[in-house]
Amino acid sequence: MLETVGLTADESEVYRLLVATGTASAQDISGRSDLDVVTARLLLRALEHKGLASAAEDSPEWFTAVPPQVALMPRLQRHFDALEQTRAAVYELAETHRRSAWARSTGEAVEIITGAAALRQHLRQLQHGTDREMMWFVKAQYVAMSPESNQEEFDALDRGVLYRALYEQAYFDCPDAVDYVVKGVRAGEVARAVPLLPLRMAIADRSVAILPLAASGTSRNPRELQAAVVRESSLLDALIALFEHHWEIGAPLRVTEEGQIGGAGTPDAASPVGEDRHLLSLMVAGMTDEAIAGQLRVSKRTVQRRIQGLMSLAGVATRMQLGWHAARRDWL
Repeated sequence: MLETVGLTADESEVYRLLVATGTASAQDISGRSDLDVVTARLLLRALEHKGLASAAEDSPEWFTAVPPQVALMPRLQRHFDALEQTRAAVYELAETHRRSAWARSTGEAVEIITGAAALRQHLRQLQHGTDREMMWFVKAQYVAMSPESNQEEFDALDRGVLYRALYEQAYFDCPDAVDYVVKGVRAGEVARAVPLLPLRMAIADRSVAILPLAASGTSRNPRELQAAVVRESSLLDALIALFEHHWEIGAPLRVTEEGQIGGAGTPDAASPVGEDRHLLSLMVAGMTDEAIAGQLRVSKRTVQRRIQGLMSLAGVATRMQLGWHAARRDWL
């Protein structure tokens, strides 16, 4: 296995014997292997040249193994780095080929990719190459890329890319979901919430979209997961229109100085204040009464009573109407 870090099979065998014995001569190596003394001496010199063995100052025919963690780990890291660079280069060539083929023909507008790893790589590459805007439909229970691992979003935000993210209600049932949204908004993401999203989707610069094809609630084998890459076409136009429709009806999610969702707008004279604004923001984000009660450290009954009070203040009969009214009146 040491051939991976630049050793021949014979050099690997001698190095293993040298590590096991600590110090050995060519005669010792020959006695412990099928190698003759001359070959063993040449191999020991080769290991010395590669930095895996050192000759004793007073007895140059005796050699000591350089510890593997010193001799081999840097080689392994260089090999890993080179492999990563090669992988990135191959992926870039594949993307160039795909785009070139698309430009030369009127071929399919939809490409199917298979496997969670391939989807994750496409999402990273998509964000890395975005110049202007990313649009996201964020549903609960990610299928390829967890929120905390998406460093590409923050890199793109630093470059000045606009991120618009729509979160569905069920997303906020996930552990730490509020923390992830707060972190994104603080970094520059523009976030809104809706009761339900029809699919997962990411759209870059209005020129390409990626959407997983697994039906909601179905079991998913990561290696069998399929996703569609949709390029400029009437289908992409429809997906952009779908996003804009949900964006229009979404409730804005803002973040306070204390790191809570809500409370950034200028209230009118009849708007709620203080903790009621925080409660309202959590409600329109889709959190359950139990989750809101946990955030505010009050009882579920208190949450329901205060929501009824907000509905009376707004003059509406349902929570959906309250959310719509709050978004339009900048109560959040």
